Amino acid sequence: MDYSKTWPNLDESQIMLMDQIHQFAQKVVAPVAAHHDETGEFPTENVKQMAEMGLMGMMVEEKWGGAGLDTLTYAMAMEAVSAACASTGVIMSVNNSLVCYPIQAFGTDAQKEKFLKPLASGQKLGCFALSEPGHGSDPAGLKCRAEKVPGGYKINGSKNWITNGREADYCILLATINPDLKHKGICAFVVDTKTKGFSVNKLENKLGITASSTASLFFDDMVVADECLLGKEGEGFKVAMSTLDGGRIGIASQALGIATCAFEASKKFASEREQFGAPIAKLQAIQFYIAEMGTRLQAARLLTWFAAQRKDQGLPFAREAAMAKLSASESAMWIATKAIQVHGGYGYTKEYVVERNFRDAKITEIYEGTSEIQKLVIAAHELAKK
Repeated sequence: MDYSKTWPNLDESQIMLMDQIHQFAQKVVAPVAAHHDETGEFPTENVKQMAEMGLMGMMVEEKWGGAGLDTLTYAMAMEAVSAACASTGVIMSVNNSLVCYPIQAFGTDAQKEKFLKPLASGQKLGCFALSEPGHGSDPAGLKCRAEKVPGGYKINGSKNWITNGREADYCILLATINPDLKHKGICAFVVDTKTKGFSVNKLENKLGITASSTASLFFDDMVVADECLLGKEGEGFKVAMSTLDGGRIGIASQALGIATCAFEASKKFASEREQFGAPIAKLQAIQFYIAEMGTRLQAARLLTWFAAQRKDQGLPFAREAAMAKLSASESAMWIATKAIQVHGGYGYTKEYVVERNFRDAKITEIYEGTSEIQKLVIAAHELAKK
């Protein structure tokens, strides 16, 4: 991608950084992506090198160990990494959007010193534990219980679908002090995963993003200190919703990366594959696929970057983030599907990257809010307008 032409007002340092990240993604991450997909092996070396490049805490202030960059640059970087390996991309996304952000936004200086610095620098890895076995799209109905005890909280319950759950050093945990209070009873905690009573149980055997762990977490009389409370008692719902708004920009960017990979692979294959004495790119049916792929990809990209820009400007961006996530994830699934069609029988084999793109794309329509939840968010904003 020519980053000098992608978005107005990108400065020279941003363009140089993005060129560096793109080169890293294509030369380091992409060549081992099929191996990680096949084996499910966590991409430790990728994550280590991303940490060295400052990609694990991109939007965190430098004084807290981060790179001090804006959301737009983060979105571009997420797309570049995810185009090479969606599993590596989501590991990066969770640490940036769902873990570093809430600590920076709601944490005390002591919490930032203890937790944020090592997370933003990539010395430690984090996870975000909101979803439960019976409560994925309904966070106000949490059952995981936090009981106030002298000096802290005793937590019991479980969480499902937790990305980075196996490898995480720290966990942003949402629990309720009183289920009857619904969203007003939810608290957020920063928890060391080595705390007694914290355990990782089931690891999901997934369709895609196989190299990132998706785990069930259990808490059995786990006691955390008062200092682990993130924000105030009863503010956990606010912490979670604010975090998810930004997280949707990250997942939209991951979807863009998957779609970009499938699109570029389709253009290359169509130009090289011959049928009836000419490349299939000469066929109008293929040209129409390529045209619509490119249009959907660029439209979703512009929505995503617009949401990122609004966040950087301190403007409301929840609606725009939901639009970006909805558009990018559904475009990624459509593009990956048509990419297999362009490849024909070859696209159905693991020899070609579009098969992995197809499997990886689907989850972007589900996690951090399904497409249906995004539509509810968008509709609520639209109907609330005067």
